[in-house]
Amino acid sequence: MQIDTYTVSLNVADPKASADFIVEHFGFRRLMEIDELVSVGHGDVPFTIVFLQQGLASFKPASQAGVANGLLLAFSVGDVDAAYQEITAAGAPVVTPIETEPWGERYFQIEDPNGLILQAVGWVEQPAG
Repeated sequence: MQIDTYTVSLNVADPKASADFIVEHFGFRRLMEIDELVSVGHGDVPFTIVFLQQGLASFKPASQAGVANGLLLAFSVGDVDAAYQEITAAGAPVVTPIETEPWGERYFQIEDPNGLILQAVGWVEQPAG
């Protein structure tokens, strides 16, 4: 199977608010916007995020159509410290300030208006293996 791109669809109360947030703070751009959903992409990266209106009838199975609780979207960035300065200067709500894990991962986390956690991550040292 050849996979050309991939998409993550997230159920949220306010798709426009999540799209506005990720466009402002991570440099995504809107690809499509209709009443029930907004899709965004970033540069040449073959990845799309679709923010779906919670309760959308076309989301199946309906039993799984709740809010995306426990989900963390992580984006690899070149300079975590510079990204942190930029995002905090823009007023994004930080839920985890910059931390460095023992295995070399350096990251911070912010929360969008719908409660989604977005993480910017880089490596102090690349892990072996």
